[in-house]
Amino acid sequence: MNELPRAHGAPALSARIRSAPEDFRVEELPSFAASGSGEHLLLTVEKRGMNTAFAAKRLAQWAGVGEVAIGYAGLKDRHAVTVQRFSVHLPKRVAPDFAKLELALLESDELRVLEHHWHAKKLPRGALAGNRFVLTLREVEGEREAIEQRLQRVAAEGVPNYFGEQRFGRDGDNVANALAMFAGRRVRREQRSLLLSAARSELFNRALAARVRDGSWSGLRDGAGLDGEVWSLAGSRSVFGPEPWSDALAERLARSDIHPSGPLWGRGELRSAGAVRALELAALDDEQALALRAGLEAAGLDQERRALRLRAEQWQWRWLDDGALEVGFVLPAGAYATVVLAELGRIEGAR
Repeated sequence: MNELPRAHGAPALSARIRSAPEDFRVEELPSFAASGSGEHLLLTVEKRGMNTAFAAKRLAQWAGVGEVAIGYAGLKDRHAVTVQRFSVHLPKRVAPDFAKLELALLESDELRVLEHHWHAKKLPRGALAGNRFVLTLREVEGEREAIEQRLQRVAAEGVPNYFGEQRFGRDGDNVANALAMFAGRRVRREQRSLLLSAARSELFNRALAARVRDGSWSGLRDGAGLDGEVWSLAGSRSVFGPEPWSDALAERLARSDIHPSGPLWGRGELRSAGAVRALELAALDDEQALALRAGLEAAGLDQERRALRLRAEQWQWRWLDDGALEVGFVLPAGAYATVVLAELGRIEGAR
C-alpha cells in the first residue's frame, strides 16, 4: 500500500499494528436474522489467531461433516480477533455437543461460540452488511495535532477504495502468477479464481492511482465532475451514467449517495466516456496491463465497475495511556481496513 499514491498528502504518522491479535479486531455485521428453523445451524463465533478456512475445517471436524457443509460470508485474517458467522448443514437437525467443541479449542483460547440458531439456508459468500473494526496502533511516531487533523480529514472525505494487499498473495506474487497462467501455465481451479481476482484488482488499483494523481478520485476536479463519469450507488453494485454534470449529481456526491467508479476489467467496451475513459485507458496501456487485460477477456469475465471512493462510518479514536492510538470504524463488505490505515501513514504489519 505504501507504493500507491495517497489522497491526503504525506504520512502523518508511522506506527506498528498486529503486535498481538487483539490489536486487530473485526466483527461481521450480519445482513439478515436467523430464520429459527431449517437444517443449517447458524453459529456466531469469536476466533483468535485463526483464519476462516482453518476455523471452517475445525467446525466440520466437530460436527462430523464434510467441509462442503460449512458456509461463511467472508474471509477473515489469521492475525486478528474476529467475530463472524458460520453455517453447518445438519440434515437430521441434531446439533453436536458445544461443550466438546469448546473443550477441544478453548485450551488455546482459539475459538468460542457466542450464539447459535437454526436457519433455512447455507450461509453464502458476501452475506454481510459490513465489518466493524477496532484497531490499535503502537509505537506511534508523529505530531498528535497533525495525526488528529488527518483522522478528521479521512473521516470527512473518505479514502481511495484500493484493493488491499491481501488480494495479491502472501508474497505479492499473484499478479505474476496470473500472467503465467494467461501464458499457458496450468493451475488448480481454486487458484485460478484467486489469480483472476488479483489481475482485476491490479488493473483497478492502477486506474484508481491515476485518478488520485489527477486529483479526481473523489468525483470532483476543479469543483465539477469529469466528463464521462460512471457513478456507483453507495451500498450497491449498481451503476449509472455517463450523464451531464448537474447540481443533483453534486448534491448526491456530497452526501455520499453516489461515488465515481473505476473498471473491473473484462470483455466488452468500457462504460466510461470522455475524460474518464481517456484516463483509464492511459493508466492501463503498458505491456503488463495489456497482458492482464487480454487474459481477463480470454477468461470470459465481463466489464464491471467498482466505487473509487470509500467512506468509513461510525468513526471513533482515542489515545491510550501507553501512547498507542485506538481507531474504530465500520466499512462496507468488500472494503479493506488497511487502505484506510494507509491514508494515515506508514504502518508496519498492516497487511
